[in-house]
Amino acid sequence: MQIYRLEPHPACPALGVTAVEARVTAHDANWLTLRWRIEAAHDLVLPGFAGKGRADGLWQTTCFELFLRPDGDTAYHEFNLSPSERWNAYRFSAPRDGMSEWPMPRDAVCTMRPGGKFAIFDAALPAAGLPQTACAMGFSCVIEETGGHKSYWALAHGREAPDFHDPSCFTARLGAASAP
Repeated sequence: MQIYRLEPHPACPALGVTAVEARVTAHDANWLTLRWRIEAAHDLVLPGFAGKGRADGLWQTTCFELFLRPDGDTAYHEFNLSPSERWNAYRFSAPRDGMSEWPMPRDAVCTMRPGGKFAIFDAALPAAGLPQTACAMGFSCVIEETGGHKSYWALAHGREAPDFHDPSCFTARLGAASAP
């Protein structure tokens, strides 16, 4: 599976984190599984355990995000995935327009493995709640470090301020799911 290196937004550089990588670890008819690896994570701030379930505002602290825009469409989906095990899914009709909560058939699974040198965040999304066609894909994350400092990481940045909804951030591809 391809590893994607995320870049911090130049207006909000990280303090200690030196790199963030993301990748799809599996994609079949049942699940889409993802992994983010954070290097130099010794000052990473993680939200407390909250249990599985939907929640808004997850991006206000360390949070991992996936954006999927089906080929030929302006509408896209945003998935917010938290180390607290909370998550949410939204649909937008166009960049930052027409937001609605997106129904999912079951909870996302979020697992954080913190460490000093690096930390790993794994997430699994039920495939039945995802677009069923090939998509432009954007990996991103908000990284909070000790002292409340936040950096914003994405595949690319197209604006002066961080904006993960900018279509220039959707530089990766997700093909249709494979058979289980």
